[in-house]
Amino acid sequence: MSQPLKDKIALVAGASRGAGRGIAVELGAAGATVYVTGRTTRERRSEYDRPETIEDTADLVTEAGGHGVAVPTDHLEPPQVKDLVDRIAAEQGRLDVLVNDVWGGEKLFGWDTPVWEHDLDKGLRLLRLAVETHAITSHHALPLLLRNPGGLVVEMTDGTADYNREHYRNSFFYDLAKASVLRMAFSLGHELGPRGATALALTPGWLRSEMMLDAFGVREDNWRDALATVPHFAISETPRYVGRAVAALAADPDVARFNGASLSSGGLAQEYGFTDLDGSRPDAWRYLVEVQDAGKPADTAGYR
Repeated sequence: MSQPLKDKIALVAGASRGAGRGIAVELGAAGATVYVTGRTTRERRSEYDRPETIEDTADLVTEAGGHGVAVPTDHLEPPQVKDLVDRIAAEQGRLDVLVNDVWGGEKLFGWDTPVWEHDLDKGLRLLRLAVETHAITSHHALPLLLRNPGGLVVEMTDGTADYNREHYRNSFFYDLAKASVLRMAFSLGHELGPRGATALALTPGWLRSEMMLDAFGVREDNWRDALATVPHFAISETPRYVGRAVAALAADPDVARFNGASLSSGGLAQEYGFTDLDGSRPDAWRYLVEVQDAGKPADTAGYR
């Protein structure tokens, strides 16, 4: 099996579950050493109270062919992030890929709840988790990433810049968080590009994360049972799909052509030729515009 990222060092911030876990595992499959961080460990759960842990993710990275290193980190705490980066510098002397995937907001926003009715403390907490963490991590990690040319920063968000520009995303706080991360990638592109590194924003499609599967009362092996009540879920994808997008980007010697851009897993599958675990190539954001938002019946023909 080809391992184009052998000897590369990656940090996936927010890798306990979901897209972060899928990205970490696929970077490992490509041969990378991956530092996986988050607040949920085998000894302590975050307020999510979910069972997935960073140690589990690190084990999956190693099983995939890389080397997973779990480091408990609260990315809202600058001293913890500084200690994390200092450890990577001491152990590896370099950082080639930074994935800012910290989110933590699923339980903090109300769907279609206007800002004056939304719980203010929850909304502000969401912004801190989804935006401030990314800024803190970049502040401490980018000097290490810039030690060697060719570094890559991936800002994980929900929605492409084009889609989010035209669509209200769930609530004031959710919308603001996702737009902010898109802009972060654009800004970092301006700061990193002249210094030999690349920053970009990346969104998965309709992600079959652990929490999403639980919400629909299904598992990965029977996820299609949810289509009886949510037909458009047919366009969904595994977290490994966006993971393969990140691995492809990290292995691309010409990745700088995407500096400052907003990309999607489905779009990059067409660019690089990778597939989801089932061999399909779901293109969720095109499907959302042309089928779901257009009020058409669920039909993924031509979209996966």
